[in-house]
Parts: sequence; structure tokens; C-alpha cells
Amino acid sequence: MKKIQNAIVAPKGFKANAVHSGIKRRRYDLSLIYSETACAGAAVYTRNIVKAAPLLVTKEIIEKNSDLRAVVINSGNANACTGKQGLEDAKSMVKEVECALGLPADSVLVASTGVIGVPLPMDRIKKGITEVVKNLEATQEAAGRAVDGIMTTDLRKKGVAYEFELNGKTVKIGAIAKGSGMIHPNMGTMLGFITTDCAISNEMLQKALSETTENTYNMLSVDGDTSTNDMVVLLANGLADNNEINCENEDYIKFKEVLEKINVYLAKQIVMDGEGATKFLEAEVIGGKTPEDAKKLAKTIISSTLVKTAFFGEDANWGRVLAAMGRSGGEFSPEKVKIEFIAGKNDKWEDPKPILLMENGTPVPFEEEHAREVLERKFIKIKITLEDGDATATAWGCDLSYEYVRINGEYRT
Repeated sequence: MKKIQNAIVAPKGFKANAVHSGIKRRRYDLSLIYSETACAGAAVYTRNIVKAAPLLVTKEIIEKNSDLRAVVINSGNANACTGKQGLEDAKSMVKEVECALGLPADSVLVASTGVIGVPLPMDRIKKGITEVVKNLEATQEAAGRAVDGIMTTDLRKKGVAYEFELNGKTVKIGAIAKGSGMIHPNMGTMLGFITTDCAISNEMLQKALSETTENTYNMLSVDGDTSTNDMVVLLANGLADNNEINCENEDYIKFKEVLEKINVYLAKQIVMDGEGATKFLEAEVIGGKTPEDAKKLAKTIISSTLVKTAFFGEDANWGRVLAAMGRSGGEFSPEKVKIEFIAGKNDKWEDPKPILLMENGTPVPFEEEHAREVLERKFIKIKITLEDGDATATAWGCDLSYEYVRINGEYRT
């Protein structure tokens, strides 16, 4: 397995582009990802009951068509809570791309992100589509434009690609994502687009995406708010010419391993780009009764507003961690809990030595100077050791700052 350049267009046969259509004042706001040949497709979607029009249209297309060719994405306007007109506009975006590229009906997926409740400026988007199809490329620059076109409050671009071998064939997986606020997936609150030239059936593609999502995107939280729009889409065009993966064999296990590595990377990038965030937090639970219990504990710790604000204030407030665990719905024995805070650099855990705050359910005295040395770091792990079983789970989050309030207080303007 090797990390490579070109992100979303690294796999054979994929191209991308982005343009400024006029939804935003200046930045790119319309991206297109295109495959030269038909693709198998898979997706996971937000579980918010309120679902945006483009998500509904994409879901319908994936369920009825196994030969997909492209994804069109606009940013700056979510096309959510826009009624029948919103659905018509999402379908119109699909048809405009199909017409511009000469593609079959229902072969293009659509996604939107931005402000909720505002109709799409379709005249601008249609003009943008006529432009975005003109310069589709398989270059690092094109991949960069595509990332720019899906960003809203993001401060950093999020893209990655890997190549690996399957029975002597080189297979590539590339991806881009956006997400900075409204991040509390189950699934969603982010947009992710993944491409691969692996030959794999629709069924196994969906299985791989669903399984890796559970341990990656669904284990992160920036602010606890679940979006109306967000989803992850995975397209596979088979141009690597490997033996098609159609069961849970060794090739499937390898494919899923690389896909999970990509999804972990993007999930962490989203957290590191959390709106106003000053610290990256990782909650690791060891010795949980069941995998589900361990996940509930880790995710609740990382989602707690009080835990987030304690770390922003560099306060070793272990009581907030234990209280979050107690309301998580995950079973554990409070009298056996061990809590440690561990400092890191670029999410690699290192010196200074961890702060031991609780052992066997009993508080442990610690030096405030040592605590400050750990908590002033940008990367901090909250390590929870239990004695209830052998299940483990990891969740990712960030602190909650004054800047987060400012960004979201001014978002519509």
C-alpha cells in the first residue's frame, strides 16, 4: 500500500473540474467528478429525518441504476427544505450534466452543501455546468479545484489517494471530502466522494463502504449537529482489470483495509478543520463489554460540550469525561474505570508522560504543572481503560472555542 498524488482523479479513468458559477461571491462553487466508463456505485446518507433534495435524488438513482458516470456538486446553497422546486432543481442539475456530456439518463449523482432553505440560482448553475465540463482533467490541479468547489467554512483541503496490489494488478482509491461544522455523523454531516478503478460488484462495494463508515465518519463529532445533506459516495469503474470482487475473499479484505485507511484519514482531517478548533481530541476506549458499548462511550465523550470546553480551557476536568460516559447508554463498571490524558504531536502520542486522573474508579492526585504541559498540546488522547470485556473503540473530535460561536453566528451573512 502506497500513498500517491491526485486524490479523486488518481484511479484510472476518472477526471474532475470545478468552476465559479456565481453561488458564492468569488470562490469555486461547482465541482464535477467524471468517469470515462460506467461505474458501480455505493453511498451512505445522513440519518437526519429532514433530508435535502439532492440526497433524495441521488438515493433514487443509485437504487435503480448500476451504471453511473459522474457526480455534480454545488457549494454555498444546500438545496434543503426547498419543497418540490428543490427536487426539480436537483433533477435538473443531473439532466444538464447528462446532456452536456452525452451520458445516459440517471447516470449522474448530485450533492449540495451550504445554507438551508434558499432556492438554487438555477440560471447560474446551468451556465456553470456548461463551463465545468469543458476542462475535465486527471491532474493534481484538477483534483484541487474539485476540492475547492465543495468547501463551505472549511479552512483546509481534504484529499488523499492510495495504490495497492490485487493479484498482480495495481488498484487505486482516491477521495476528497468537505466538513468543518455541523459534524456529528450517523451517517452524515459531511460530503465525501471516493473513486476507485477496482473491479468490484455493487453489493460488495456497498458492504465495504457501510462497514468502514461505522468505524470512521460515524465516530467523529465537531459540534453534535447532524446535517440534512451529507453523504459519502463511492464509484468503482473496474479499469484496474483485477478479478472482480464479488464475495468476502482476501481481495475484499484488502480493498476494505485501504478504504478504511482513507476514511480514517479524511475523518481526522475534518475534525482537525473543525470550526474554530484549537485542539484535536481522540477518545480511546479499551476493555469495553461489547463493541457497541465501547463505541457509545467513546462517541459520547468526544461529543460532550462540557468535555470540549474543558479542553479548550486546558482544564484537566476528568469529572466531565466520567459524567459523559455515565449518560452514554454504554454499559461499564464505574468502580473499574481508569482515565488518562495523553499528549501528542500530529496525532502521534508521545512525551510528556500521560496524566493519570482516575484508577479503579478512584481519583488520582496529579501535579497541575504536569497537567498544563499535556493540555497545552494541540493533540490530546482521552484514554479510558475498563475491565468489562475486550472490546475497543476510537472516536475523534475537537474542542469548542469562542471562534466557533463567531463563525456560526455570522454564517448566513
